[in-house]
Amino acid sequence: METIELAPQVLANRRGVAFSVVHRGSTIECVITLAALEGCFWLECRADDARILKRFNDGYRRIRAIAERRLLAHPAAKLELTPDDFARP
Repeated sequence: METIELAPQVLANRRGVAFSVVHRGSTIECVITLAALEGCFWLECRADDARILKRFNDGYRRIRAIAERRLLAHPAAKLELTPDDFARP
Protein backbone atom coordinates (compact mmCIF):
# COMPACT_ATOMS: atom_id res chain seq x y z
CA MET A 1 0.00 0.00 0.00
CA GLU A 2 1.38 3.39 -0.98
CA THR A 3 0.90 6.42 1.23
CA ILE A 4 1.31 10.00 0.06
CA GLU A 5 1.83 13.30 1.78
CA LEU A 6 -0.97 15.77 1.17
CA ALA A 7 -0.37 19.37 0.13
CA PRO A 8 -0.38 21.78 3.08
CA GLN A 9 -3.46 23.94 3.51
CA VAL A 10 -4.60 26.68 5.85
CA LEU A 11 -7.31 25.39 8.18
CA ALA A 12 -10.81 26.79 7.65
CA ASN A 13 -10.73 28.32 11.14
CA ARG A 14 -7.34 29.94 10.30
CA ARG A 15 -5.72 28.55 13.45
CA GLY A 16 -2.94 26.72 11.62
CA VAL A 17 -1.69 24.83 8.59
CA ALA A 18 -2.62 21.20 8.07
CA PHE A 19 -0.06 18.91 6.47
CA SER A 20 0.90 15.27 6.62
CA VAL A 21 4.05 13.25 7.03
CA VAL A 22 4.65 9.60 6.31
CA HIS A 23 5.96 7.91 9.43
CA ARG A 24 6.68 4.18 9.56
CA GLY A 25 4.49 3.57 6.53
CA SER A 26 1.48 5.51 7.83
CA THR A 27 0.28 8.96 6.88
CA ILE A 28 0.07 11.13 9.99
CA GLU A 29 -2.15 14.23 10.03
CA CYS A 30 -0.28 17.22 11.44
CA VAL A 31 -1.07 20.85 12.20
CA ILE A 32 1.31 23.67 12.95
CA THR A 33 -0.44 26.52 14.72
CA LEU A 34 -0.34 30.05 13.39
CA ALA A 35 1.13 31.05 16.75
CA ALA A 36 4.10 28.77 16.00
CA LEU A 37 4.52 30.23 12.52
CA GLU A 38 4.27 33.77 13.90
CA GLY A 39 6.64 33.15 16.80
CA CYS A 40 9.22 30.95 15.12
CA PHE A 41 8.99 31.58 11.36
CA TRP A 42 8.44 35.35 11.15
CA LEU A 43 4.84 35.19 9.91
CA GLU A 44 3.11 38.55 10.19
CA CYS A 45 -0.16 38.80 12.16
CA ARG A 46 -3.27 38.66 9.96
CA ALA A 47 -1.30 37.41 6.95
CA ASP A 48 -3.28 36.10 4.00
CA ASP A 49 -3.35 32.42 3.05
CA ALA A 50 -0.67 32.79 0.38
CA ARG A 51 1.76 34.40 2.85
CA ILE A 52 0.97 31.77 5.50
CA LEU A 53 1.74 28.95 3.07
CA LYS A 54 4.93 30.71 1.91
CA ARG A 55 6.23 30.89 5.48
CA PHE A 56 5.22 27.26 6.04
CA ASN A 57 7.06 26.17 2.89
CA ASP A 58 10.13 28.26 3.79
CA GLY A 59 10.34 26.48 7.16
CA TYR A 60 9.12 23.07 6.04
CA ARG A 61 12.40 21.20 6.60
CA ARG A 62 12.57 22.33 10.21
CA ILE A 63 8.82 21.81 10.75
CA ARG A 64 9.01 18.29 9.36
CA ALA A 65 12.10 17.46 11.44
CA ILE A 66 10.34 18.54 14.64
CA ALA A 67 7.21 16.58 13.68
CA GLU A 68 9.25 13.45 13.00
CA ARG A 69 11.11 13.77 16.33
CA ARG A 70 7.84 14.13 18.21
CA LEU A 71 6.41 11.08 16.44
CA LEU A 72 9.48 9.02 17.29
CA ALA A 73 9.17 9.98 20.96
CA HIS A 74 5.37 9.68 21.13
CA PRO A 75 3.69 7.87 18.21
CA ALA A 76 0.26 9.31 17.39
CA ALA A 77 -2.32 9.38 14.61
CA LYS A 78 -2.55 13.20 14.79
CA LEU A 79 -0.01 15.79 15.81
CA GLU A 80 -0.22 19.50 16.64
CA LEU A 81 2.92 21.61 16.71
CA THR A 82 2.94 24.74 18.90
CA PRO A 83 5.59 27.35 19.70
CA ASP A 84 6.81 25.18 22.59
CA ASP A 85 7.88 22.49 20.11
CA PHE A 86 10.33 24.94 18.50
CA ALA A 87 11.77 26.40 21.71
CA ARG A 88 15.45 25.70 22.12
CA PRO A 89 16.55 24.40 25.52
